[in-house]
Amino acid sequence: DARGGNVKVHVRWYYRPEESIGGRRQFHGSKELFLSDHYDVQSADTIEGKCTVHSFKSYTKLDAVGNDDFFCRFEYNSSTGAFNPDRVAVYCKCEMPYNPDDLMVQCEGCSDWFHPACIEMTAEEAKRLDHFFCESCSSEGQKKLQNSHAASRHSDTKVFLLRCCPSSFFR
Repeated sequence: DARGGNVKVHVRWYYRPEESIGGRRQFHGSKELFLSDHYDVQSADTIEGKCTVHSFKSYTKLDAVGNDDFFCRFEYNSSTGAFNPDRVAVYCKCEMPYNPDDLMVQCEGCSDWFHPACIEMTAEEAKRLDHFFCESCSSEGQKKLQNSHAASRHSDTKVFLLRCCPSSFFR
């Protein structure tokens, strides 16, 4: 109003996965939001705080994720439940989209990415790997893993945790 006592803001809402039709799925990251087609006018005094919503690509490159950092890789139609894009790349034997919260290892032969549990490995074992070859790339029925069991990890180890993601996601 003219006195400035009732400031209104035009907002476009982000939805959490559990607020969408279909709900949260296994591949949704804990900090994932969907940009919706839902617009509204709200009183400015209802705003509780500020957060930063990053693109998926920039989120995966953050050095540290703070409490107020989130990411968005989908637009969401709140009336139909449709997503844009409506498909994303899948990885691993489980054929799931990438979740930046999950550890994945990359095969040095085919460059595919795998969740440790899907290749019968613990996360701790995966973190200690110096080299990894998937079952398809291992030579004739040998063990799935070729691990040098070195005590220290080398800088070129292809194990990515948390905010790192397969570069092929962006192709």
